[in-house]
Amino acid sequence: MSALLIRGGCLYPADAGARVIPDGSVLIEDGRIAAAGPTAEVEATLDPGRRARLRTMDARGKMILPGFVNAHWHEMFALRFPFKGAMRPPADRDDKPAFMALGGDLPQISAAFDVFHDQLELLTPDEAFAIARYSMWTQLRSGVTTLGDVGSFNSPRALARAARDLGMRCVISTWASDTVCAPGESRFRRTRDADAESSRIEDLLRECAASTDGLVRAWPTVVYGTNMSDELGAGLAELVARYDVPFATHVGALRNESEAMRAYYGNTPVRRFAELGLLSDRFMAVHCAFADEDERKLLIRANAHISHSPAKYGPAGESSLTETRAMPEFRRAGLDVSLSTDGASLPLGGMAEAMRISWQMYNEMYADPTEVLPTDALAMATRLPARGLDWSREIGSVEAGKQADLVLIRTDDWRYLLNPRPLEGFLALGGSMDVDTVLVAGRVLVEGGRSTGADEAELAADYLEALGSFSVRCLGIDPDVVAALTPRHGK
Repeated sequence: MSALLIRGGCLYPADAGARVIPDGSVLIEDGRIAAAGPTAEVEATLDPGRRARLRTMDARGKMILPGFVNAHWHEMFALRFPFKGAMRPPADRDDKPAFMALGGDLPQISAAFDVFHDQLELLTPDEAFAIARYSMWTQLRSGVTTLGDVGSFNSPRALARAARDLGMRCVISTWASDTVCAPGESRFRRTRDADAESSRIEDLLRECAASTDGLVRAWPTVVYGTNMSDELGAGLAELVARYDVPFATHVGALRNESEAMRAYYGNTPVRRFAELGLLSDRFMAVHCAFADEDERKLLIRANAHISHSPAKYGPAGESSLTETRAMPEFRRAGLDVSLSTDGASLPLGGMAEAMRISWQMYNEMYADPTEVLPTDALAMATRLPARGLDWSREIGSVEAGKQADLVLIRTDDWRYLLNPRPLEGFLALGGSMDVDTVLVAGRVLVEGGRSTGADEAELAADYLEALGSFSVRCLGIDPDVVAALTPRHGK
């Protein structure tokens, strides 16, 4: 692998010191960061022989950031027609709150999640790959170099194949569900064998442990506590301990969750995970806004990781930021609180948008513009989620010895004029589409906002073909509807 010098940009390493280096450079050799810091210091390490082997990328007028780490994500693009997707009317005036809104309809959510488990198995391998490849490309294009799958409407092996094909990182999992809290019932009902669900994720753990490409890992997750028996929870806890990996789940996500969990399982969400042996410093609690006071203490004592997706909550009708202030309070208590995008059938706000909203909303909640600084928001999108995935020794910050996962963002237009803090300008007026260049392990995968390796038109065409095939065959969507909605985007 050739050496690369990214020279002269405003470098935000996202390291523990939250440094800002206005004239910074990064030297990359064999996929790793050989040096990072002020341009004069980095160039002083170059003898004539090393310099002659370099490709130099001019980063003047750009920010240099670590690659974004989206540690809570779901690949849901196979549901683009029926699930709040392309079949909606163009007008929005008749929209109604969906089942995540107004505190959450937990039985409906649990039933939908249980149905997803079997429907996703209907994807053919080719369909699954084409859909995953396109969905993951949209993440890579917006600056995400590492994804943490917390259960996707797709095959985990298709996600792994797509990650390797695109050259990005992914921690894969399964859509684990062995019970349902069905509407109209008063106790959970078993839908699958717990041991079989545990075996599915253990197979992935073994496969990824044997992989040497450095791009794909696996971790146990459960889609929601409403869809997990005690037996499945205990089995996953055993896998976490035996394979020494993190665990993630949605927990305490909605106002009505505790009441529903007491009714169906006899215990509140966080307490239940604690009793099953899953609550530890390897536990990633997703959306955890509605833990009661004692549950918050359990999470803090365990040094759990909290992941939330602020760019998603308003459109979904969730109140995970403003109703309880749990996220900033966890952060004030010393827990790692990171950002993520969640997942839906249509593109959601990306990591850039999550950074903006956390910066704005935390500060508004406390009437204090220093509650979350721009460099704090950056850490919440890079270094902290990398730590939650147990990948921080390799990625998450721009430091010598780490893998060269980087994002470059242009800062040379009117939005940044006379602002000596370009990250602040980016959070105020920028977004995912401002990402110019993306590197993973030193490989330039996006440059000038375009893929360097994949044919983007082909990605979209293959996706639409796979989406149409699956939607007609398995979801019962009228083929004429599919044909009518896709030609302007297709081949």
